[in-house]
Amino acid sequence: MSSLSNLRVRKTIGTRYKNFMPSGAGALFTIQIFSTLSYSVLYSTLILYATQGLHLSDLYSTSITGSFIALNYFLHLLGGYIGGRYLSYRSLFCLAMLAQMIGCALISIPEKTYLLWGLSVFLSGSGLNITCINCLVTQLFEPDDKRRESAFLWNYSGMNIGFFIGFYLAGHFQLQQAYQQLFLLSAVGNAIALALTLYNWKILEDRDTTYVNTHEDIKRRMRYIGIALIVTLIFALRILLKHTDLCNDIIIIIGFAMLGLITTLTLKQPVAKQRQKMWAFIILALCSVIFWALYQLAPMGLNLFIQRNVDRHLLGFMIAPQWVQNINTIVIIIGGPVLSFVFSELRDRGVNINIPLQFSIALMLIGISLSILPIGIHFADVNGLVNFNWILASYGLLSLGELFLSPVGYAMVGQLAPVRLRGLMMGMWMMITGVAAIMSSYFSKIAIGNSLSTNPLATNPEFSHTFGMLGLSSIGAGILLFIAVPLVSKLCQEKTYRSLKQEDSPDTEHQDQLVTVHNDVA
Repeated sequence: MSSLSNLRVRKTIGTRYKNFMPSGAGALFTIQIFSTLSYSVLYSTLILYATQGLHLSDLYSTSITGSFIALNYFLHLLGGYIGGRYLSYRSLFCLAMLAQMIGCALISIPEKTYLLWGLSVFLSGSGLNITCINCLVTQLFEPDDKRRESAFLWNYSGMNIGFFIGFYLAGHFQLQQAYQQLFLLSAVGNAIALALTLYNWKILEDRDTTYVNTHEDIKRRMRYIGIALIVTLIFALRILLKHTDLCNDIIIIIGFAMLGLITTLTLKQPVAKQRQKMWAFIILALCSVIFWALYQLAPMGLNLFIQRNVDRHLLGFMIAPQWVQNINTIVIIIGGPVLSFVFSELRDRGVNINIPLQFSIALMLIGISLSILPIGIHFADVNGLVNFNWILASYGLLSLGELFLSPVGYAMVGQLAPVRLRGLMMGMWMMITGVAAIMSSYFSKIAIGNSLSTNPLATNPEFSHTFGMLGLSSIGAGILLFIAVPLVSKLCQEKTYRSLKQEDSPDTEHQDQLVTVHNDVA
């Protein structure tokens, strides 16, 4: 009798989950956790490994780290092009996990040459896989399905669980200077993600992509082209990482070219409503560049600042710089589901929390997070070391800003992008962070200055000036966007949560309206 009751309970829970999220969402949440682990290790440790493990200069290490982060996000655009066209999203994701495993093994060899080859192979995986998994999530929902926002918030929390594990491992091994063991261990996460993807292969099949709708003979040829593109990419990345200045210039130029392309595509849209949505996408994309340019200071200038200019003793423990970034992951892991619930409650009560408003809040929060650091520097001790509490406050505000912008940004692409441009615009949205990373490397070099000194008393003034200038600029941009919220909201044509619930009612008129909305979006 008890076993029968347990079976009924499991069926009830399963039914409720299926009503809350479509099949495949849970698998992607779990895969997301393990697929991000190795990237989080490199993201938080690369500049420290380059300066301490390989004894490279601060400026060169900053350039390598900036190029690595920029290329990772920049390649998301290529992932949107290859995935769904030359390879299925799930196939490309599996190849990406394999590449990341090989890259970690190469990076574990403590030589500069192996570092560059390892980063090149790793990037060919990490740069392509995120667009795949985001498109796999996106295709589970209809364009105006508000559950997409919740799914991305949950997935974002899953990704940050992977970051939490990665940051902890990175800090633990970095304090022991055991970099080789760290990089080899981080590859295990990719192996688990690969195994989970293969296990859930059937439920992760592509839907309505160019690749799926192609004849089998053509598919075979497309697969060969896709694999050839990945192999060519590895050698191209090796050249770019050797010449970081050239790499950065190319990324900035292509960033402007993509802005021109998306503007041209917007002007060519035959339907006025779709043109307005794409204009909204462009405005919000430009705002996100500001946010990510400041956010990406964390693995570069901020990382060195914490390593050298902050008293990292807390409650008798020495805090590794990578562990500081777990402030971010804790806020995201807890805050993602909480924010999803709060937004649903507010919308049920008729409070309209729209995307432009969230973006403006994000810009102001990250601006404040940087603006308080000069205050902390002003109150540094006699050795120039800043109290760790200022870092706690700064990273807490930065993380709240990320929570308001990043997962909602993913969902925004599904809402604003035409179906045929969804992969391209998802890739472009993530490429924006790459362009911002190049800007971050420039800002980090300004903060570090030309001095070879690592003495906090000598370097604090430059850090203070740079953080203050960037923070106030972001606050100003957030205020301007807040003023423009009504205009941008009109371009977005967001439906309120209450109106969507009315459309979901069994009333025939509302059903007809829902069909019309879906046809308009298509």
